[in-house]
Amino acid sequence: MIIDLRHDESAFRSAIRDWIAQTLPSDWAEVADRGTENEAVEYQRWWFGELAKQGLSVPHWPSKFGGVDLGIAGQMMVADEMARAGTPQLSVYTVTLNHLPGTLIPCGSPEQQVRYLPPAAQGAVWCQGFSEPGAGSDLASLRCRAVRDGDHYVINGQKIWSSMSRFAQHCILLVRTDPEASKHAGISFLIMDMDTPGLDIRPIEQIDGYADFSELFLTDVRIPVENLVGEENDGWKVAQATLASERGVLAFEAGERRRHMLEDYYRNAVAAKAAWLEDDEFRRQFMTLLADLQASRRLIRQLLRDHENGEPHASTAMASARIKLFQTTLIQKIGDLIARIEGLDGHLRLSYNSQRRFVGMFDYIYSFAWTISGGTNEIMRNVIAERGLGLPRG
Repeated sequence: MIIDLRHDESAFRSAIRDWIAQTLPSDWAEVADRGTENEAVEYQRWWFGELAKQGLSVPHWPSKFGGVDLGIAGQMMVADEMARAGTPQLSVYTVTLNHLPGTLIPCGSPEQQVRYLPPAAQGAVWCQGFSEPGAGSDLASLRCRAVRDGDHYVINGQKIWSSMSRFAQHCILLVRTDPEASKHAGISFLIMDMDTPGLDIRPIEQIDGYADFSELFLTDVRIPVENLVGEENDGWKVAQATLASERGVLAFEAGERRRHMLEDYYRNAVAAKAAWLEDDEFRRQFMTLLADLQASRRLIRQLLRDHENGEPHASTAMASARIKLFQTTLIQKIGDLIARIEGLDGHLRLSYNSQRRFVGMFDYIYSFAWTISGGTNEIMRNVIAERGLGLPRG
């Protein structure tokens, strides 16, 4: 297995590159473009399975949970090589690879860790049930109600913007167990099987024709008490660990993909003697974005090292908010610049394929989603101002 070479960085990276070249068809992106959304998901499942065979699906997880004890530094090497090669992005596994381990490894019971993490390392798909119609950026205002009934919780309510939930086997779910407590204090964190009776999944069709998100309607859904993560009414604390993980490895790979894409874009422009290279303003902005990506890379590396070293949650949570704000704003700037460079020709390219190359308006349009999902940038600024700088509210 490739992972056996992990103690020699040069040999390890070389083996990953060789394996990708041998395993991933050179025309995979074009094939994926022509397929349906379901076919794209199946392609991701296939690729995840190939990674798992080599120990590369979750290499930084502990071996007892299905990983190979590679640590954060090793995971960053793997992510860098995947980004460099432009391998399929595993969007259907976003929660599986980031939120799930970020939750269960620090907060889950030993039984929950053993039950859920090894299958996830082999390809089980997870989704997230956090946001509600009246509780998005102000997530603690959630109202989805859970009432204890013997050894079960009975859930009634609605969730929205649940990514890839149509394809998931399990869901991490925030519910309100004490409506009389303050909004942060009465929340609990549960694990829900997606085939539970009473759960209705309704896809939300987007303006681009895709349906990445769904609404979840829960009517008398019964979840075993053993699926409670952490303590009852202490789910907000667990959720902070979940959200911090979203801004770690996930942010690092997103940044690396864009860095390699920008570098490829520049090389191709030089080879084609693109007209925009003669524009001083375009060149200046382009190089500034590359420099900012390097700065973001450094911030994320430090955050991941702090996580691995067990730094206090308050300090890593603040770093997560800064990274989220900085990187998503940067992604939006990249989309804007490329759209302006591409001009009207870029406006005509709307197909989904951000795996290796920019595709005009799709990247520009979707760049706005980054500044909204996972907590809007306005909320991140409030968090930094109030909790980080000690400024007054309002």
